Amino acid sequence: MTYDFLPSVAAPLARLIEEFHKLPGIGPKTAQRLAYYLIRMPAEEAHSLAEAILAVKERITFCTVCQNITESSPCPLCSSQSRDRSRLCVVEEPLDVLSLERTRVYKGLYHVLHGVISPASGIGPENLKIREMLERLKGNEVEEVILATNPSLEGESTAMYIHRLLLPLVPRITRLARGLPVGGDLEYADEVTLSRALEGRQEM
Repeated sequence: MTYDFLPSVAAPLARLIEEFHKLPGIGPKTAQRLAYYLIRMPAEEAHSLAEAILAVKERITFCTVCQNITESSPCPLCSSQSRDRSRLCVVEEPLDVLSLERTRVYKGLYHVLHGVISPASGIGPENLKIREMLERLKGNEVEEVILATNPSLEGESTAMYIHRLLLPLVPRITRLARGLPVGGDLEYADEVTLSRALEGRQEM
């Protein structure tokens, strides 16, 4: 996407503004501010930022077990012998794992779906990491699956879809308690709310 003001600025700056604008939640004005901030940033800081971005793309991968982002596979959570392997918490995104870990209440394992079922956005079950989750549960020691998708329309629909698939595979399926606000995201929930939601999870 190009803007009317871009022809009046140097080509490298115009490209940087356009690249920033591709990021989620970054509008044209914010893209401009970020680009001009980088111009004023000391060279060593700019290089450090560029190296951090490259390192993420070159070294970060998905855990072959839980599908969370990691530098090594299996990830530290899946490799830990101190985790409760009888419980599996299913979340939408890697950021949700961080949010739940901050509560220090849940000690089980995770599975990251990388999204939710959303026909309006062209996202179906085949686009999520559901097949990997089902393969993981076959012949596994998991006794409870906690469905921790967000309390949104898409999150609820995804939870119900997965619930039907899990019924013949695990003895207990629970959903986070409704202490979470409807339409909210786990990423923005505070630790107390998440802790209560975990402790008050309900059978599905």
